[in-house]
Amino acid sequence: MEFLTYYLPPHEGLLPKWLLLVSVISIGNSIQAYNTLHYTARVYSGSAIFPGSNTPLNPVTALSARTFGTWTFLSSVIRLYAAYYIDNPAVYQLALWTYVVAFGHFVSEWLYFGTARWGKGLAGPVAVSTGSLVWMYLQWGWYMS
Repeated sequence: MEFLTYYLPPHEGLLPKWLLLVSVISIGNSIQAYNTLHYTARVYSGSAIFPGSNTPLNPVTALSARTFGTWTFLSSVIRLYAAYYIDNPAVYQLALWTYVVAFGHFVSEWLYFGTARWGKGLAGPVAVSTGSLVWMYLQWGWYMS
């Protein structure tokens, strides 16, 4: 088990380890988004009505799932770098912005666009993005000092 500690971020505190954990889980999420619509459909379980159309559409398609997987993978890479370079202001800010974008995306899909419904599929991403965003904001001074 000690060999695993070699791969953990070398910084104090739990935030770097959290960023690593979220990054690894998100990479797995990205892979599944390319292989199945099932889990993406749990997040985007609403229906979208586009201007000029009265017909609700299922928001999850193979293309949207792969796009979501790509976006998630890119965020994962940024967060992975932040786990190991958390004392670099530019990397820290980029990782912080990934959570701002994620929060804005999920909440807007839920409350504005209606493509997501509150439930198991949406609660996880909203909780992780909100909690991580607040945590990173509060810890800025600690890691930048």
